[in-house]
Amino acid sequence: MLQKIALGGGCHWCTEAVFQSLIGVTKVEQGFVASTHEHSSFSEAVIVHFNSEDISLKTLVEVHLHTHKSTSNHAMRIKYRSAVYVFSETQKQEAEYIIDTFHKTFNNELITRVFPFKTFKASRQEITDYYYDNPEKPFCESFINPKLKLLLNQFSAYANLDKLKHLKHAKYQTEYSK
Repeated sequence: MLQKIALGGGCHWCTEAVFQSLIGVTKVEQGFVASTHEHSSFSEAVIVHFNSEDISLKTLVEVHLHTHKSTSNHAMRIKYRSAVYVFSETQKQEAEYIIDTFHKTFNNELITRVFPFKTFKASRQEITDYYYDNPEKPFCESFINPKLKLLLNQFSAYANLDKLKHLKHAKYQTEYSK
């Protein structure tokens, strides 16, 4: 069944590349998401469209928690809100339960929260698909490759090996896998 979820936590170029690299993800929209009330400002995020028969919401949230600094309440959290934006009450309950079950697997407390999705503003077309258009750029090598290498190490059953073949011949340890 086709579903969607919005995820934010770090640079949307990084988040876009991570979710574009997963089996079962059919589309990733890069841009800015706003929620409601005190979280109504736009924050970098992506909307992930996925086939729940190929990849579960649980797996997507777990990948998200491991591929951004989900335990760091740093100064840029307004621009990079650590969040799962949901489209229904059922999704909200499921996402909150999933995050709660992962609290014990991290050394520090997770700051990722679940918020209702309110609105989306797409990035300019010329910066979408940033990683796959520019994999050799220093930003991609320094910041995105470690996250994609983590996919190969920890989530290989869901990693699209065709897309990641340029990375798959080595063992990787990244700061995100701790």
